[in-house]
Amino acid sequence: MADHGGLDHGGTAETATGGAPAAWLAARYLQVQTTTDSRAEAVELGRDAVQARLAACAQVSGPVLSSYWWEGDLERAEEWTLLLKLPAARYQELADFLSQRHSYDEPEIVATPIVTGSAAYLSWIEEVTQPQ
Repeated sequence: MADHGGLDHGGTAETATGGAPAAWLAARYLQVQTTTDSRAEAVELGRDAVQARLAACAQVSGPVLSSYWWEGDLERAEEWTLLLKLPAARYQELADFLSQRHSYDEPEIVATPIVTGSAAYLSWIEEVTQPQ
């Protein structure tokens, strides 16, 4: 299976020292998104990421209809979205985990800073993602 999302893997985002996008320096928490072509895969990836404590929670939604360019062709597919919440410091571990386990050749793995949230919820994210 081929993927289409997340084709930009660095290079366009302004970066700070260590290659981390500058926006991440201020963010303590992230929401990471990926898509899959099946609900079952999205659920499994989410469950396994939470079980490994790489994310505090996983939410699966869909299906969504995606249109994208892939290998020179305009494609359209039904996909499922997986959202994961985690401390920014765990991003690379989660990205590596998703890259290794995802069925797509080039999976979408994008992170959005969580600018603010309830103190209790953000504290919970930190607490449940501590390595055991």
